[in-house]
Amino acid sequence: MFDGLDDIDWASMEHAYGPAEEVPALLWALRSPEGEERRKAFDRFYGAVHHQGSVYAPTAASLPFLFELAADGATPDRAAVVALVVSIGRESLDRGFEDDGTEIEYYPPMGCAQAVAFLRERGAEFAELARDPDPDVRLAAIPGLGLFLDGAGRAAAVLCERLAAERGIAARLRIVEAAATLALRLPAASHQVTDWLADLAADPGQGPATRLAALVQRAHCAPHEIGEDVVPAAVGLLRETARAIPVRRIAPAPSRPAPTQGVAPQIVAAFEDLGRHTRVHTPTTGLRTFHEALGARLPERTTVLAEQLSSPDPGSRLDALRMSGELIRTWRGDHTRLLLLVADQLTTADQEVAAEAAAVLESCHPIAAPAREALAAHIDAQRAAHGPHVWAAPDARLRRSHQVAVRALARLGDARALPSLLAALDSDVDAWRAIQVVEHLPQAADQLVPRLCDHLRRIDLSHQRTEMSANAILSALAALADPAAVPTAVDTLGAAVRHDQDGVIQSALKALGAFGPAATGARDTIRSLTTATDAQVRPAAVAALWALGGDLAEVMPLLLDLLDDRIIFRIRDAADLLGEIGPPASDALPRLRHLLTHDYEWVRVHCAAALWEIGGEAEAPAVLDTLLQAMAQNPATANHVVACLDRIGPLAAPALPLLREQLALNRRGGRFGSVDHDEELQRLGRTLIARLDPPALGAPVARTV
Repeated sequence: MFDGLDDIDWASMEHAYGPAEEVPALLWALRSPEGEERRKAFDRFYGAVHHQGSVYAPTAASLPFLFELAADGATPDRAAVVALVVSIGRESLDRGFEDDGTEIEYYPPMGCAQAVAFLRERGAEFAELARDPDPDVRLAAIPGLGLFLDGAGRAAAVLCERLAAERGIAARLRIVEAAATLALRLPAASHQVTDWLADLAADPGQGPATRLAALVQRAHCAPHEIGEDVVPAAVGLLRETARAIPVRRIAPAPSRPAPTQGVAPQIVAAFEDLGRHTRVHTPTTGLRTFHEALGARLPERTTVLAEQLSSPDPGSRLDALRMSGELIRTWRGDHTRLLLLVADQLTTADQEVAAEAAAVLESCHPIAAPAREALAAHIDAQRAAHGPHVWAAPDARLRRSHQVAVRALARLGDARALPSLLAALDSDVDAWRAIQVVEHLPQAADQLVPRLCDHLRRIDLSHQRTEMSANAILSALAALADPAAVPTAVDTLGAAVRHDQDGVIQSALKALGAFGPAATGARDTIRSLTTATDAQVRPAAVAALWALGGDLAEVMPLLLDLLDDRIIFRIRDAADLLGEIGPPASDALPRLRHLLTHDYEWVRVHCAAALWEIGGEAEAPAVLDTLLQAMAQNPATANHVVACLDRIGPLAAPALPLLREQLALNRRGGRFGSVDHDEELQRLGRTLIARLDPPALGAPVARTV
């Protein structure tokens, strides 16, 4: 067993966390008779040697020995080993090669090409593993037939053989998916495979789930051939599948306690969400591929999702909710119907489905107003049924369902979320979830600010893990802008300085700046931080000093010094403050003009905006040229660029073609491509076009949906 394992210089290779000398021990542990030892070995292998899908040199070097484990009937978790091998191969193909097959060069070198070459040599062994007596091994091996088995005819024949032999629905769906993978990988197999998939989709002798999978994968192979009959066919097969597959409760997530000692609750929750969103619940989960093939065809995709959301199976609806969220967050268009369909899921008896519906609405809050009443009714019903403290309900699913719905309603600025938020702050149960959204309720500042200050005073800044909580509270206080919070913010700034918590210092400075002259008592402390070494503390201190009613003669030298810095955050923040100061900051004009040649487009954009605010019309040609070039080079700058163009007004007319081009896009754009940034970008873009080209005011912007 493992002949040659010790001949490899593992210590000379590195995985995600350093030298890979532990790999031999991990490989031996994978065949241990002790289940806990194997579990830890798999966790470590995925966490370090195959970290987040990465394929390092030791990952590729492990493959021969993993194959030995897979072929050895004495290996306890053979299916898990095969799944690991397939994962390494799939990630090697995805990360190691361009779409045209060209190898991507990494430094330091990765093991992708080595892994793929080895697996292609052993492709025939995947065919044997796909015939293994163990159904779990077969299930894990099937994807390898599409990924690694060469010879179009031979691979297609093996897939046909396996489909005829397999009775389990999970295996049959994987075979159909592997066939599509084969067709996309080997053009010689494309015609044969797509014809086979079309025949499967139309074969009444096949089960509806298999037919639906074949229809989906046929569309995946040739999205340009999707005709008007495909979506109705998919809807019909969805209905048949719903009748054929028994309704099951959503199974609880595998219980694997996450380390919480010394870890911020926000981090723990983020990993819980990640695990939740990577779970699959139903055979129709492959419909995500169908939605990807349909792309920007929003009406057709909404029709499919409407059918998915009407399924009697809660797992199917849960999958559909996640696909709905992906659609709304990725594509522009009128999503009112889909938002209302999502809101309808709040009334379900399954709390996990209700929680997911609320999570979708929260993530899409800038356009979620149509769901406002449904959210409020859901929250009121929960409080009536489970009491005013349902935010802290012992049932984890009920608690999450309520909390996410409250957060979604709060993000809409609706005061009906306030009772539960106050209960959260008073009980200190998951208070951090409430703190993240209270800034949207400024009308309740008198009730929120004292509670937020109390939480902030109780944070011990001697522990690094408390930084996220302190930052969140300071951000909320800054947004609520109630001067009653000034003493607490000043005390927090002092504590953060004592404990070298630069992130909290920056947040406290921003909060004090938001309070303006009301925070003048902190001027000396703030002034002392204008020479800080941290990249972001120093400009934050300068900005706060100015906001407190600072002296231009004192602030200008500090800002000019920041403009000469090499750290881009300092240049950017200094330019923003100079733009806020406006014409009195004219001493900065020469340096801002020079920075329009900076090699980073974000620096150029911020400096161009400042140049306009200070120099006005005389600077317009250079400013416009810089902004339009940056937006064309990096669409993520669009929000900042369009906001500046809006301030420039009629002189921004040369931007009209680029603005129309931006609004004609189907996919969401702007900073991070998020719903809030994209909706703002569209609103500003349309407003600006109407100002710059009045005849176009009544003309719709061309857009395919």
